[in-house]
Amino acid sequence: MSSSVRVQGKAVLRQAEKYRSDVIRFMRDLIAIPGESTQERAVISRIAKEMRKVGFDRVRIDRMGNVHGRMGKGKALIAMDAHIDTVGIGSRKEWKWDPYKGKFEKGVIFGRGASDQRGGMVGMVYGMRVAKDLGLLDGVAVEVVGSVQEEDCDGLPWQYLIKKEKLRPRCVVITEPTNLNIYRGHRGRMEIAVTTYGVSCHGSAPERGRNAVYMMSRIIKEIEALNQRLKKDRFLGKGSVTVSFIRCETPSLCAVPNEAYIHLDRRLTMGETKQSALREVKDAVRRAGIPASQVKIEVLRYDVPSYTGLRFPTEKYYPTWVLPEKHPVCRAAVGAYREVFGKKPFVGKWTFSTNGVATMGMFKIPTVGFGPANEIYAHSTLDQVPVDHLVKAAAFYAAFPTHFLAGK
Repeated sequence: MSSSVRVQGKAVLRQAEKYRSDVIRFMRDLIAIPGESTQERAVISRIAKEMRKVGFDRVRIDRMGNVHGRMGKGKALIAMDAHIDTVGIGSRKEWKWDPYKGKFEKGVIFGRGASDQRGGMVGMVYGMRVAKDLGLLDGVAVEVVGSVQEEDCDGLPWQYLIKKEKLRPRCVVITEPTNLNIYRGHRGRMEIAVTTYGVSCHGSAPERGRNAVYMMSRIIKEIEALNQRLKKDRFLGKGSVTVSFIRCETPSLCAVPNEAYIHLDRRLTMGETKQSALREVKDAVRRAGIPASQVKIEVLRYDVPSYTGLRFPTEKYYPTWVLPEKHPVCRAAVGAYREVFGKKPFVGKWTFSTNGVATMGMFKIPTVGFGPANEIYAHSTLDQVPVDHLVKAAAFYAAFPTHFLAGK
């Protein structure tokens, strides 16, 4: 690394540091606004206000309710994404502090959404301010997106943005928590429903009917065995399948159930697809000895309106994706990291799923990840983000566009 590049990296960090107090205030403000999926209106409004304050060239909210901030006027379009909806808080009794207060202690901000993933939004907004301050946006435009409904349906907002808004950037930076590492993919997933159809009769003479629960129990045994056989990938790890929900329908507690239902959480590693996963479940049913006429297997669908009322139905299939380590976008991320932090980054993967299932998994737009906070705190009562991470993330986001242009 040349000394001149390192000097520029230090300048980016110094400029980001100037906004530390603004970053703290904005992060705490966002945590103070509840915003579970389909209930994001207030937090979207607060983000748009901050974007206007720091000087984005254009700020808008689309029909689904995603907020957009455009910085720069060049021809090469880069997108950076943070989903700004959160999961709920569960039992308030499990929290040692108010999850919506934005507790600030010893350089760390605590509260729901701190790690997953409003910290990414804070970093992006101030990263673009730093880029503008230092003139790092020549030839490029950056679309900063605060997306909705990701917690309910990974990738849904980006399916909408690409199909309906015709937003097609050259690359996407996902700002989900990476602990300030560079991530280049993760396993996919899908949600599968299996229903068995029996014949009900009085519980005093079960031989007169066909017990749908017994039928399902044999299928469940085969699903458990299937999980042990699923393939492994050196980078992403093993695929998996588990029963995550079960219920039955019966006329009474003195009757043989006529219907049973299970929900399968299927995690897909490299090389596994919707089609291959469905074939495996059908094979499990066959192994269980259940006639095809007595069972239904289906991929579930998501069809819930956003806070604006817009519906955008989709299958609950979220493809696996991996960006090759030698891809120019991954190299650009590594270059930006080395410039800003003066060392080689760790390049890895997420354990959970992100909007990358749409940007790269479905639409093949080169996608890379870098975000503040450690993913181990996501969805937990210890939800937190270090302020240093927010400042450093802002510096990285400011530096990335230049490296992307250099390597495109």
